[in-house]
Amino acid sequence: MTDKKIAMIGLDTSHTVAFTKLIQGPEKITDGMSVTKAFRFPSAFQTEEGQDQRQSDLENLGVTMASSITEAITDVDAIFLEINDPALHLKYFEAVVEAGLPIFIDKPLAANNDEGIKIQELSTQKNIPVWSASSLRFIPELIKAHEIVTTPLVGHTFGGLGKADAGSDLIWYGVHAVEMLIAGLGSGAESVKATEDARGIVLIVNYKDGRRGIVECLRGLYKYGGRIQSEENIAYFDSGVGSPYNALMSSLHDFVCTGKIPVPLSDAQEILAILVAGEKSLTSGKSELI
Repeated sequence: MTDKKIAMIGLDTSHTVAFTKLIQGPEKITDGMSVTKAFRFPSAFQTEEGQDQRQSDLENLGVTMASSITEAITDVDAIFLEINDPALHLKYFEAVVEAGLPIFIDKPLAANNDEGIKIQELSTQKNIPVWSASSLRFIPELIKAHEIVTTPLVGHTFGGLGKADAGSDLIWYGVHAVEMLIAGLGSGAESVKATEDARGIVLIVNYKDGRRGIVECLRGLYKYGGRIQSEENIAYFDSGVGSPYNALMSSLHDFVCTGKIPVPLSDAQEILAILVAGEKSLTSGKSELI
């Protein structure tokens, strides 16, 4: 069977090379797909020298660099938007959506709610499969925790908070910990209260039905984990050892090869809305509606 061909759009994130290595490099863990093309462009999140190195790494893995976005998305079966800067997500989504191909958007969905909603609207209008997620959603211990606690009432997650080269630290990096919360506690969040200190940002996420989540985004601490809890059970989880990309790759494989969407786009939009409300709360000092 011929491999499904993927176009990688963006070289400003390390994910571009890391994912390609898992697909067709010495660390290969999956069959049935290959990255055949990539396209680069200037970004605040990576120098041109850094992108030169990533281009070289990709070419050594058999990837052809396209000279235009049109060339990049021609003669491929799926598109991965691997763009570190959330402010560029809508721009490049609009540039590739006309191809009518399945699209994966690396986290977060967009830089703000309006842009995330626009991506949702375009995907519906064009009737194409689109999804967006952090790899932390797929860590095995979190999946096991949800099997133990099937109807959680409260949840707590923690993860790193990096410094964004442009835009919001919280939206860019807090997405990991919030993604784990939604994966574990479920959707339906209503409001967010955020506080910040030297250690990072804490979000209190309240749900319409009384569920509550606490998200710690910690500066300088890049381990991930948490707990979910019901009246009967409690389950703890962490990201364990090794890369969480391996867990994500299984879902990417199924998406490219069978069209299966593992996470509804509405989840990605809710996660973005939580992060945006958190940013507003840091300014207003009060709870903000999502």
